[in-house]
Amino acid sequence: MTTPTRITTPFTRDNTAADVVEGIDLTGRRVVVTGGASGIGVETARALAAAGAEVTLAVRDVDAGHRTAADITATTGGAALAVARLDLSDLDSVAAFTDAWTGPLHVLINNAGVMATPETRTPRGWELQFATNHLGHFALALGLHDALAQADDARVVSVSSSAHLRSPVVFDDLHFRERPYEPWEAYGQSKTANVLFAVEGTRRWAKDGITVNAVMPGGIRTGLQRHQSKEQMDALLAAASANGTAITWKTTEQGASTSVLLATSPLLKGIGGRYFEDNAEALPHTPPTRTGVAAYALDPDAAATLWEVSADLVAR
Repeated sequence: MTTPTRITTPFTRDNTAADVVEGIDLTGRRVVVTGGASGIGVETARALAAAGAEVTLAVRDVDAGHRTAADITATTGGAALAVARLDLSDLDSVAAFTDAWTGPLHVLINNAGVMATPETRTPRGWELQFATNHLGHFALALGLHDALAQADDARVVSVSSSAHLRSPVVFDDLHFRERPYEPWEAYGQSKTANVLFAVEGTRRWAKDGITVNAVMPGGIRTGLQRHQSKEQMDALLAAASANGTAITWKTTEQGASTSVLLATSPLLKGIGGRYFEDNAEALPHTPPTRTGVAAYALDPDAAATLWEVSADLVAR
């Protein structure tokens, strides 16, 4: 079997979302950004809107969404953004969003997420991080499949994390019903699921002109860390430094760049099922680094199993 050529680009970790989309005209292309009212979602939406895309911010807090839309409009010379409510932990909310969508969708950026939360369960009994970060986005993509299939070169961007290195998907106990709950393991499992979704999503949907890739945006100080106290974050950073894997923070504009690259670059046309970081396809993970992609996150058998399990869960 021929090994696929690794994708590299002229851009690095220091480039911004505006840098990678410069010169690309997105006029007429329709984009959904989940979690587009905070963190890197704002800068992802801003760069895409500035390039001419018709951007919809899919957000839990609609008021925050409208404030963000107004800010982006003011900073991009008048780009108009739509705002729609979406709570990924609530499948009724996901269904309402997908049922309301009409016409083609060229780019879906599954950006929203929660991180290292206290043990919390949805009304269906699902662990919150797996439910929000994976199952909600999985149901969203399924519901928007036909809209994506109507587009030319439709792309789905699945925002993962280097935290996927903390845990594979534990199929025997997805929701921590048997094993003790550990916030970072739960987060890591959900982020591995984001990568596996890209693998199987591309395998199933490439024939429909849809590709899916996963992205590690980098370490960015955003509201994603809101469930961690200062003491917890300090301890995490100290442990990383002691292990020789100190976190180098990015700005939100830099953190959004790889998502925007995957959504827009001609270099990614027809490319899917891969994991990117710092504007290039990641190399295999080599401990003790915090970079690269774990082999279990790209395992096609695990990806196929996750798809079937997830489809069964969201269909109930």
